[in-house]
Amino acid sequence: MRYLTKSRFRQAIECPTKLYYTKKDKLYANTKEEDTFLKSLAEGGFQVEELARLHYPGGYLVEDDRNSKSYYTDALSRTEKALLTENVIIYEAAFCFQKLFIRADILIKNGNKIKLVEVKAKSFDSSNTNQLVSLKGKINSSWRPYLYDLAFQKHVIKSAYPNWEVSAYLMMADRSKKATISGLNQLFRISDNKKRTGIESMVNSIDQIGESVLEELATDDVLEKIYSDKDRIIKSMSFLEMIDIFSDYYFQDKKIKWPVGWHCKSCEFKKSKKTKDNLISGFQECWKEQMNFVDSDFLKPNIFEIWNFRAGPKLLGMGKFFLEDINQEDIGMKTLKNKLSTQHRQSLQVEKTLELKSFGKSDFYLDKENLKLDIKGWNYPLHFIDFETSSSALPFTKGRRPYEQVAFQFSHHTIYENGKIQHSSEHIDLFPGKFPNFDFVRALQKSLGNDNGTIFKYATHENSILNAIYNQLCDSNEHDKEDLKEFIRQITNSNDSVADQWVGERDMVDLCALVKKYFYHPYLKGSNSIKAVLPCVLKISHFLRTKYAKPICDINLTSTNFSENHIWLNSSDFDPYKSLPDLNLDNLESSISNLQSIKDGGAALTAFGKVQYTGMSEIERELIKKALLKYCELDTLAMVIIWEFFNFEINS
Repeated sequence: MRYLTKSRFRQAIECPTKLYYTKKDKLYANTKEEDTFLKSLAEGGFQVEELARLHYPGGYLVEDDRNSKSYYTDALSRTEKALLTENVIIYEAAFCFQKLFIRADILIKNGNKIKLVEVKAKSFDSSNTNQLVSLKGKINSSWRPYLYDLAFQKHVIKSAYPNWEVSAYLMMADRSKKATISGLNQLFRISDNKKRTGIESMVNSIDQIGESVLEELATDDVLEKIYSDKDRIIKSMSFLEMIDIFSDYYFQDKKIKWPVGWHCKSCEFKKSKKTKDNLISGFQECWKEQMNFVDSDFLKPNIFEIWNFRAGPKLLGMGKFFLEDINQEDIGMKTLKNKLSTQHRQSLQVEKTLELKSFGKSDFYLDKENLKLDIKGWNYPLHFIDFETSSSALPFTKGRRPYEQVAFQFSHHTIYENGKIQHSSEHIDLFPGKFPNFDFVRALQKSLGNDNGTIFKYATHENSILNAIYNQLCDSNEHDKEDLKEFIRQITNSNDSVADQWVGERDMVDLCALVKKYFYHPYLKGSNSIKAVLPCVLKISHFLRTKYAKPICDINLTSTNFSENHIWLNSSDFDPYKSLPDLNLDNLESSISNLQSIKDGGAALTAFGKVQYTGMSEIERELIKKALLKYCELDTLAMVIIWEFFNFEINS
């Protein structure tokens, strides 16, 4: 039986065509399945679900084998048997109505009065009583997917049992609450057990964790807006029409040919570098059917690639999809003094991308004169820093709130005026159950406080983290809190999260902002991330390619975590991250069996969560630590290389 489930319904309201491609992972590419960061988030959600069950102890778990051919009938049969009891709590209760099927996270039955609890890893503040709807009475867009999900569940239960009185709640991490014990996160361990959540709970009752950081949020009033069609997530369909159409098409395995549009930009059914060759791109298949495209059309540069392109939806509606269809009038031209405007950068992207396509090469754009003006304000030695951080639904330490920032690692490179490049310092704190932030700032102060050299970050992350730690210091009893706060004020600028306002004397220079203001090459397409800029500058700079094809010992560079014979460029795609070694997990325990290497931020975040488990062996912990140190060192070296590109070009 092909049932419309709550996850499929949620996917269909993003784009009805997705229903056809979902759950066909052996046929169609799915980038969400490949994304380690999303997997990490999913694990956090399962931890929250296990904690939520402790709020309703003694429940009956409807166990199942999701790969079994009798999965649906078995789950329904077990649920029906449990419901024969007048008063019962059920975890993962199964309900079916016509072509619809759901599993309820937690269901509390008292006679015909039913409490439906949907558990989400999303956070909210219970002290704010009006979060779900705007001042105009409209459902806030950020809450819509969760509320439509819950509306679907309540609809199925009410349809299956019309005499029940059903009240629906969301249970989420509450940012107004603090953990009352250390190690809360570690009590819900990611494991390889056969449970759906993949989480092993180390406690049996809520009393063992003190006060919970979860809270319920009543939703019935808001769900009525959905049922009465006062709120429509798809304007052309009522809530019931969506359910009928989606379930009918899914049951027949027929494709809803929903009009292509700007929403296709984020379609997960595209092929990526990680996609297996035998998988089909559902995105391309869909556009071929509706736009009569052929395979070669997908090799053409298109408007989805244009950075920050707010005119894109309008132009796509006019039938302009390829860059060759775009003219200057479509983009507009707002000029800014001393830097690229967004429109100018977009225009450059179109011009130089078409140039590259036509002639096989393109010059890069670099505003040397205005970049030189910025450089005049920099002081040697130059410092490059990168942070690795974690933000978990369940706090790692006592006194911390859900999703509070934890800074556990930094790397620091220095460039001296004589050209020497040194990996000057690093810091990592993986000790289970310890709140590392204040020692993190102390170590950073020790690394950066000995001179007045200019400090570089890439994007806003480091500034945001230090602002968050500033707030944590304000609420702390640390003996040196004022000294640490003053250090943070010196090297950052304040954001909206803090009450104080400042711009530091050594406010960090954003290297990403310099890229946006002064540099463009079509290899970047629409990205300014360091993972895009690094291979771009290596590919177009003969100076950098020659230098980094040599061993570390031959290029006036020091390294803390790599041997002097290590070579950064040993592949044809100019990606030094591919030189990072994979972890050898052959003899390790199952706790890290899915962590093959640390080559992106999602893997680093997952790794930190894993090493917090006190049951991990020192061998495992040390292996992950070494991998994290190498990854973070390369992040700051990547910043150095981008700076070297700028410096070489303006002086050549």
